Amino acid sequence: MSIPDPIELARALIRRPSVTPADAGALGVLEAILKPLGFACHRLRFEGPGTAPIDNLYARIGTAAPHFCFAGHTDVVPPGDAKLWRADPFAAEIRDGVLYGRGAADMKSGIAAFAAAAARHLAKGDVKGSISFLITGDEEGVAINGTKAMLEWLREHGEHLDHCLVGEPTSTARAGDTIKIGRRGSLKIAFSVRGVQGHTAYPQNALNPIPILAGLVTRLASEPLDSGTDHFEPSTLVFTTFDVGNPASNVSPAGAHATCNIRFNDLHTAESLFRRIEQITDEVAHETGSEIAIESSVSGVSFLTKPGAYTELLSRAIARITNMTPEFSTGGGTSDARFIKDYCPVAEVGLPGATMHKVDECVSVEEINRLADIYTAILDSYFSTPPQ
Repeated sequence: MSIPDPIELARALIRRPSVTPADAGALGVLEAILKPLGFACHRLRFEGPGTAPIDNLYARIGTAAPHFCFAGHTDVVPPGDAKLWRADPFAAEIRDGVLYGRGAADMKSGIAAFAAAAARHLAKGDVKGSISFLITGDEEGVAINGTKAMLEWLREHGEHLDHCLVGEPTSTARAGDTIKIGRRGSLKIAFSVRGVQGHTAYPQNALNPIPILAGLVTRLASEPLDSGTDHFEPSTLVFTTFDVGNPASNVSPAGAHATCNIRFNDLHTAESLFRRIEQITDEVAHETGSEIAIESSVSGVSFLTKPGAYTELLSRAIARITNMTPEFSTGGGTSDARFIKDYCPVAEVGLPGATMHKVDECVSVEEINRLADIYTAILDSYFSTPPQ
């Protein structure tokens, strides 16, 4: 059995410029590694109205329980101006022990570590259960035709996952120093105040929407949503835009618009938060005699994989490799774990993420090898004593 070198596999993946929604052959690189190991591979292509078609890969070895799934993505964000990089963002150059390239941290090196760990575990004998890879090309995009659609396909085909590990770059300083056991939800709310345009010399003949919206923004931004929980930081509400679009200095505008983003913990749902915002907005509209419209969109819900047998197994396996106990965390943005949590317990362990999405995205070769060792230890522990 050929065991892939995680460094060379990471470089091969980075050399495929798989900027969402393009695959550029990245999934084929991984499939070519997994098939000789005995994985049954399914290339899944999904598309819908108004969305680009997305290529995905589901690969599984074994048919029995317990079923352990590695989940991640081969798509990457655009590199931006390539001239600002110290090397071609898709050349996968190694300099002074550091691998540079778009996807080096987020998260092609993590996928390479997945494959190396699976091969190492299988080299020790037949798997006592099943190992699978759930790899999408739509994590950095709209996330409609990727993991979400794949999970629906798994359900339709009777595929049951017992536990899942997502390889997002969730660590801080060293691979494995953090285990994400949950994520905050993300809610966007847009506000539009309808005013009456008028001459600034006759404000009594107009209804200026700017002070109305400013008052609403101030009220919402100054009221804490909560004080946090045992596993989550306090929820936050941050305004990201305040727009009028008025070029005239002697005209009060007819409308004003603002947008906020709420990152919320498990004390809330998107629906409960929207009702709360809606009530405050209605109060301000009534007090000012104005009309205020609000719209919302949800990109993720809050969830928590409660500490227990699975998270402790991960923690102990990591500690055997790193000689340190990882921190449990729920911070950061959203990930595809928000979809997987409806199917099985899920946690996230990966590389340090300081350079993800940046110019000169990079990760040290040492950290990639360390992560492959961590994933190998997790598989060995999982199939030795599966969590109940």
